Amino acid sequence: MRLTDVANTKQIFRLVQSIPSPKAEPFKLWLAKVGYERIQEIENPELAQDRAKEYYGQGYPKDWIDKRLRGIAVRQALTEEWSKREVEEKREYSILTNEISKAIFGVGIKDHKKVKVLIQNLTTRTFVTI
Repeated sequence: MRLTDVANTKQIFRLVQSIPSPKAEPFKLWLAKVGYERIQEIENPELAQDRAKEYYGQGYPKDWIDKRLRGIAVRQALTEEWSKREVEEKREYSILTNEISKAIFGVGIKDHKKVKVLIQNLTTRTFVTI
C-alpha cells in the first residue's frame, strides 16, 4: 500500500556511521566500543561468559545464572553436533531448545514466556487508588 524503505541491522549501522552530525558521535563511539568488545569475546570466549554473568546479575539469583550459562553451553554443543550431522530444520532446533529449557528450569519455552509476561505486567503496572 505504501512505499517504505527498509534496512537490516548491518545497513542501519552503516547509515549511522555515515551521519556527519556531532550529535551522532556518542552513538558512533558506543557502536565502536561494542564492536571492539565482541571481537575481544571472539578471541577469548570467557569474556562473553563474564559479560553474560554481569548482565544476568542484575536481578537474577546466582543459581539461575549458572543454570542459564550451562544451558547455553549445552545447546551450543548439541547444535554443533546436529550441524555436523546435517540437521537443518528450524523446528528441530526449536524442539531442542524447549527440551533443554524443561530440563534446566522445569518449564518449556512457551510457559517461560508466559511467566515473563506476567512478571513484566506486575512490575510495570501502575495501580491507582480511588
